[in-house]
Amino acid sequence: MNQVDFSLPQGHYLLSHSVGRPLASAEQDFMQRYFHPWAGDNHEPWYQWLDGIQRFTAALAKLFNSQAEYFCPQSNLSSGLTKWIMSLPETGKQPVRVLMSESDFPSMGFVLQQAVPDVEIRFIPAALDMSDLSVWQQHLADDIDWVFVSQVYSNTGQQAPVEAITQLAKAQGCRVIVDVAQAAGVIPIDLSDSAADCVLGSCVKWLCGGPGAGFIWVNPAILDQCQPKDVGWFSHQNPMEFDIHHFAPHHSALRFWGGTPSVAAYIFAAHSIEYFARIGVETVRAHNLNLLARLHAELAPWYIAPTEAQRCSGTAILNAGDAQDKVLAALREAGIAVDARKLGIRVSPHIYNTQADIDAFIRVFKRALST
Repeated sequence: MNQVDFSLPQGHYLLSHSVGRPLASAEQDFMQRYFHPWAGDNHEPWYQWLDGIQRFTAALAKLFNSQAEYFCPQSNLSSGLTKWIMSLPETGKQPVRVLMSESDFPSMGFVLQQAVPDVEIRFIPAALDMSDLSVWQQHLADDIDWVFVSQVYSNTGQQAPVEAITQLAKAQGCRVIVDVAQAAGVIPIDLSDSAADCVLGSCVKWLCGGPGAGFIWVNPAILDQCQPKDVGWFSHQNPMEFDIHHFAPHHSALRFWGGTPSVAAYIFAAHSIEYFARIGVETVRAHNLNLLARLHAELAPWYIAPTEAQRCSGTAILNAGDAQDKVLAALREAGIAVDARKLGIRVSPHIYNTQADIDAFIRVFKRALST
């Protein structure tokens, strides 16, 4: 399904939780929109490049059912989170208590520990099921100020009930930050009526847009309260004003942008985001769930990730126990691309994967265990 649309290597690529495969048309689009205006034209390329940035935010708006003005490009999630939390009126003026999971990506914890002057982070233990709303209810104490939640936990294959968590947290007056890096492109996300304060994401994984094209979405209800500290001329309401004595923050989320932007990554990623917005993430998810179901049916004794659609991510986790190294070696020899973390082998079937990819994985996995 859709294999011809992507540049696929020899073998079986099941690593989309890490880096998605580029579209076959990506190189031509990138050359046309980034390199040719620079190398081939005898005039300033910036206006065409900035059109590419607008294309990027417009594509995100279509993908997430929101508006382009609520998105701001960021090089990665750490940068976006740092800029956002430093812009809040309470940061540095009062103690902040943050609830997050030990299973969150470490960068997010590093930012919260280092960028907030007076912070107490309360971690939900990694051994607990982050897809279980009652776990969040038990840990959401009355004195929590911010709640950080990953929609998908890549090492466990769990999907958090983001909407329900957000409702709980907002009822207690908490700010809510959502990391969708492992969900964007494989799990449908609608931000049109989201109560989250900030959503962070990237395009390197299921969106197949390569590294360097991250983004933040800021809830319009709080945008005016946000006063970024890490600013530059592209954070200005009129970047071309060139008056060092006057700074007016951009009315949109672009106030978080900063100085001269790196545009290449966003121009490249916009092409891919448009593709997934066009075919629909619902289509990707249905295909992903069908292939995950095949894996579970054949490898249930080793399959440790959730299987229900509302609780599982796009990634299967298979624990081969003491045989894990042997299984991984057999998979590598067979040209099957996966990886492993503490809990097991991670397998992520995307829209370009087929039943043949999954059957090859199952066959090699079983053979390695039997020898």
